[in-house]
Amino acid sequence: MTRERTWRKSSYSSDTIDSDCVEVSLTQDALVRDSKNASGEVLAFSAPAWQSLLNWLG
Repeated sequence: MTRERTWRKSSYSSDTIDSDCVEVSLTQDALVRDSKNASGEVLAFSAPAWQSLLNWLG
């Protein structure tokens, strides 16, 4: 499910090995994963839930 999607890393992340970062894949929903563990667990958000999260954070 997650391999055929396009993933984007945060523009705030650095390329150092110690950096903590997430990646997001947006299509009809939003998937979020740890950039250092791409084959690990993924959080899934519906489009409305993702927008609500962004509004709450912003």
